[in-house]
Amino acid sequence: MDYKKIIRSPAARQRILGLLRFVPDVPMLKLQYRIKTGRSLELKKPRRFTEKLQWYKLYYHNPLLHLCADKYAVRTYVERKGLGELLVRLYARYDNVDQVDWRDLPQRFVIKTTNGGGGLNVIVCPDKAALNLDEAQEKLRCEKSKPRDGGREWAYYGLEPGIIVEELLENKEDPEAGIHDYKFFCYDGKPQFIVVDTDRYTGHKRNFYDTEWNDLHIVSDCPPCSRELPRPDTLAEMLHAAAVLSEDFPFVRVDLYSVNGKVYFGELTFYPWSGYVQFQPDEADYLLGKDFPLKSFEG
Repeated sequence: MDYKKIIRSPAARQRILGLLRFVPDVPMLKLQYRIKTGRSLELKKPRRFTEKLQWYKLYYHNPLLHLCADKYAVRTYVERKGLGELLVRLYARYDNVDQVDWRDLPQRFVIKTTNGGGGLNVIVCPDKAALNLDEAQEKLRCEKSKPRDGGREWAYYGLEPGIIVEELLENKEDPEAGIHDYKFFCYDGKPQFIVVDTDRYTGHKRNFYDTEWNDLHIVSDCPPCSRELPRPDTLAEMLHAAAVLSEDFPFVRVDLYSVNGKVYFGELTFYPWSGYVQFQPDEADYLLGKDFPLKSFEG
């Protein structure tokens, strides 16, 4: 069922999910999984990646996830891991959008909320003079404290709002190509798969590789890039960073950038696609889930 065609407005979908917050987590996740994948959700013995992510939401409640889901607080975690040199330059941090002094910001920047996921509250500004401030301010307004959400993504519950402004990374060698987003799927501190997002703003493409840069020919919710994506010169450095940043979690996706020969930290993602993406071939769902350990947190 393509629910997005039935309810086209994202705002309307969010309102409906808000009205369903009273529904307990397990039946809510089973309902959403059925609607979005067409399958029953197996939680007793999950084998698929998408199933294990639903289990992760329900049962892995390590408080460290709250720190690392916050886009400002996670900078402390990266520094604690000895990788502070990977952090993108921070221009400013605000409690809310009304505090933003747009005049003091540089001509080019990225501004985002700190307690949101999925890129919904991120603004890439290549030219401040062309920025629609009214639209930007509306997009950056966020709830005082993130409540239980429709996807039941525990890591984001209760995060206090904030806004950060960072340097806009640019590909100086090939500006039109933009920058690639390298997303490392890590299991118990071991990177095993790499998802590369390209052409984010001109026709989003996505390719899947193993750590030896072999194309796995997996298709998700974005078409694959038809041109050959070269193995990045910084791959070894990114694999090391991903291993260090993921060692405290059974599973996490470590998002990095490689720009002009330098590696930058993006974010830590605990619930990619909220666990509702459809893979082709279907076996890819099992491949990505094979080494996903199911561990409860006790502490």
